[in-house]
Amino acid sequence: MHNTPRRLYLKSLILLGINPSLPSLAESTSPPYPEVRPRALVFPRDYGAHPEFRTEWWYMTGWLGQGEDAIGFQVTFFRSRTRHPADNPSRFAPQQLLFAHAALAIPSEGKLRHAELAGRAGPAGAAFSSLDTDLHLSGWRLQRQSNGSYSVVIPADTFTLTLEAKPPQGPVLRGVSGVSSKGPAAQFASYYYSRPQLNVSAQITLKSVSKSARTSEQRLNKTGLAWFDHEWSSSLMMPGAVGWDWIGINLLDGGSIMAFRMRDAAGVTVFSEWDWRDALGKPLETHRNASWIPLGQWRSPRSLYTYPERFTLRVGSREWTLQPLMRDQEVDARASTGGYYYEGAVQLIEQGKVVGRGYLELTGYGTPVSL
Repeated sequence: MHNTPRRLYLKSLILLGINPSLPSLAESTSPPYPEVRPRALVFPRDYGAHPEFRTEWWYMTGWLGQGEDAIGFQVTFFRSRTRHPADNPSRFAPQQLLFAHAALAIPSEGKLRHAELAGRAGPAGAAFSSLDTDLHLSGWRLQRQSNGSYSVVIPADTFTLTLEAKPPQGPVLRGVSGVSSKGPAAQFASYYYSRPQLNVSAQITLKSVSKSARTSEQRLNKTGLAWFDHEWSSSLMMPGAVGWDWIGINLLDGGSIMAFRMRDAAGVTVFSEWDWRDALGKPLETHRNASWIPLGQWRSPRSLYTYPERFTLRVGSREWTLQPLMRDQEVDARASTGGYYYEGAVQLIEQGKVVGRGYLELTGYGTPVSL
């Protein structure tokens, strides 16, 4: 029997020193989470954290190298505001939690190299800035530099990833001026912007342990393209939705496609968005009726969840296929945010030709997503 997300969440709180048996006291002295309301995003301030909101994440994915040597990578930092009393004067009070995930998709290995961390924001090595993108968690780091580029340092157990990512353009605001609807009602929304087509220079060290317990290292220097998202909200899941399917695709012509759908327990789309931009970030097409058609199935040997193996996407008279870099790209996040989800490098194919590369995220295929 597998742990439910609720049990895993409680376990994470206990490991972080938080007593989950005191919700009434916490909720009685903590201000409510704010709603997402229309406003202009202001930079560089909105590159930073928004600790008054319930949840927030900074997300970078990309393709490094070409052909058979291609490697996919994912780095995500999450911030979560708890219901711990806001008037607790202790600097150790767990009012803000940080989580981080990192993964490498190496086709020759057949499954992800994955690592995760969790910690409370405070004096113990977990910190974020409200002025700009600047996150630290037990030696892991994601920062926006003064020249506008992003630096990432991930010293994980089985790999080390260090990279610099340079955006060629300003932020792409999602939805209406950065307010992205996640359902038909106004309260289901997030503040959301993207940085597609980042030029990446990366150094990767792969660590392996032989049967004789000897450790070896393989060092790789790679270049490629990445995608960066920053999103914050207090409520994302509309009634009836159990999870979402999402893509961020860097097109070979310099443009980009961001698309998602909210999905019910039967796999039916209950809300969707398709946002196609040119190389300058200007809108080309937006739709609310894109079709996501699952093709084949893949069953995880760890979670026993069944995911679509790939997708056909239809918008109007055009059709694309999402083809994964490799089959097993499931993230085991039980020791941090709880449960499993799929985060995979994919190619976008139209009429038999690759037209873009990016990442596909699948959630809620085993148990409903809970924030």
